[in-house]
Amino acid sequence: MSSLRVPGRKLVYHPDHILQPSAHVPDLETYTRLYKQSVENPEEFWGELAKGFYWKSPPKGTILDYNFDVSKGNVYVKFMQGATTNICYNLLDRNIQENGQGDKIAYFWEGNEPHVCSAITYSQLLKQVCKFANVLRTLGVKKGDRVAIYLPVIPELIYAMLACARIGVVHSVVFAGFSAESLCERILDSQCVLLVTADGFYRGEKLVNLKQIADDALEKCKDKENFILKKCIVVQHLGDKVRNNHEQDSCNILQLFWNCETDICWDALMKDVSEHCEPEWVDAEHPLFILYTSGSTGKPKGVLHTVAGYLIYTAVSFKYVFDYHNDDVYWCTADIGWITGHSYVIYGPLANGATCVLFEGLLLYPHVGRLYEMIEKYKVTKLYTAPTVIRMLMKFGEEPVRKFDLKSLRILGCAGEPINPEAWTWYHRVIGNGKCPIVDTFWQTETGGPMMTPLPAATPLKPGSTTFPFFGVLPAILNEHGEELEGEAEGYLVFKQPWPSILRTVYGDKERFETTYFKQFPGFYLTGDSCRRDGDGYYWITGRIDDMLNVSGHLLSSAEVESALAEHSAVAEVAVVSHPHPVKGECIYCFVTLKDGRELTQFITDELKSKVRQKIGPIATPDFIQNAPGLPKTRSGKIMRRILRRIACNEKDLGDTSTLIDPSVVEVLFSQRCQAAA
Repeated sequence: MSSLRVPGRKLVYHPDHILQPSAHVPDLETYTRLYKQSVENPEEFWGELAKGFYWKSPPKGTILDYNFDVSKGNVYVKFMQGATTNICYNLLDRNIQENGQGDKIAYFWEGNEPHVCSAITYSQLLKQVCKFANVLRTLGVKKGDRVAIYLPVIPELIYAMLACARIGVVHSVVFAGFSAESLCERILDSQCVLLVTADGFYRGEKLVNLKQIADDALEKCKDKENFILKKCIVVQHLGDKVRNNHEQDSCNILQLFWNCETDICWDALMKDVSEHCEPEWVDAEHPLFILYTSGSTGKPKGVLHTVAGYLIYTAVSFKYVFDYHNDDVYWCTADIGWITGHSYVIYGPLANGATCVLFEGLLLYPHVGRLYEMIEKYKVTKLYTAPTVIRMLMKFGEEPVRKFDLKSLRILGCAGEPINPEAWTWYHRVIGNGKCPIVDTFWQTETGGPMMTPLPAATPLKPGSTTFPFFGVLPAILNEHGEELEGEAEGYLVFKQPWPSILRTVYGDKERFETTYFKQFPGFYLTGDSCRRDGDGYYWITGRIDDMLNVSGHLLSSAEVESALAEHSAVAEVAVVSHPHPVKGECIYCFVTLKDGRELTQFITDELKSKVRQKIGPIATPDFIQNAPGLPKTRSGKIMRRILRRIACNEKDLGDTSTLIDPSVVEVLFSQRCQAAA
């Protein structure tokens, strides 16, 4: 991949000519032509792409109908109206019967320990999905019911999700790192009729008693008005490493309580059930899944996605964003409990008949080169991970990378939060050996797939920029008065029209759905993110709207300050938030994680302030720089700046913290805060 420094502009990386001959979108001219068609004639564009999938009955009305303007009535989006289909059939049966891929590997699964692994073909996957779909039907679970799934990243998680989709049941996956309280809240909100969980799992060296957490959640749910769950199916993932209350003579690792009234063993249910299950043909707008995402205040939002639109958008985006071809081995490191895992571990790849790596463990266990080891082992060609993973790996330098052969890699991707240019460059140079384009994707749980993204053979790349909109996505930048800004601008990022996979509602709360996304700027979908468009038309996500810093009337982005601080050789990771100031209104408060256990001395603090002054200007000089041994993050890699703002202000009421991977970090930061703000 060649690079070019344009006078007065940042470094630009141009697509490698080797990729272009076989690429689905081989150049910028092709992208421009397809994009123009997709936004000017979306019905024709999406309708043509939909022909590649199976429809039991065709659409009878408008392909894409919508209203984004709350002043004109209820907000709605409808895709492929009148059509019926089944997403599981399109992912599995279609690829086996029409494309002859029954013997192709769907997943290389690797457990927490490197020697624990297996391969699952498309035919094997279909059989297991059909068996569990029949189990659900036997238990009385029917079309439209909701099923909670609380499992680690094991094959049974995929079997359960696709079995639900096969019979028209709505799955609600809850990340296996969530607490009993969080699981209870989600079960009650979506009124789940059944829970699927496991005995336990290892995350690195840590043993997690998942069944105990699930039991605690169900106990909390008991006697609540909307609790209708009757049965809990338990996967014996650890097997002989656990004991239950009927095996008192055993002395294995994990104590497992078994409630004979509610608990049923997965293996026992699957033993004699049929491997064939006729799919339930559902309307294009039938609900597919509910996935909860935290709001800045209040309880988590149950984002609802529907069958046809989600199928088409994840399939198309996977094919074009990662330039997927049949010989690829693709690995998305995201947990399936997050939207990235839903879209790009399961639905998008399987819709294209892809071979994927499925990983249960930790990327630093049992050694810091685990990610590189797995790339070499499975000959991964496309890697999709989070900026926080890249920064984590940067701490250990280049030596672990050199121990493994990464020549199979062709394309790299990242998602979760804006990536700072230093991490982008390291990812490109060290892991990608300077030859792999990076598709830096911007999207949300609510969008179902990327809104902004490069296409690997077509888009010249600027480190840190998410470049241009994907097909069908029409962005705009507004000021606080709702006025659209043209040319170079920074402000609120919104979208003017829908794409097939946009969320349809917040489950059970239509008012919250419209208030959150459509009422502030009628006629637009509000992302909640701030964005900058440069003179070349490139988009740069600068953070959440509430992460913008207004210092003495000057609007600064947290990402801009973070990038400046991250250039210091002692800094491993940094997060910047606003802090009230009696004169400036707001000042800048920085949480800094240093490399190799270094101490935040006055000398380093002064150097960091100087770095910001040099990169941005005196107005951006931080007032506070706090040592942060760790930062509060979600499993998907997002730094919870909302929580950091409250720590900076010494506000103990943190709101919803259910998505934090390590809640203990919060107390450490509170204790450090007193010193920083003294």
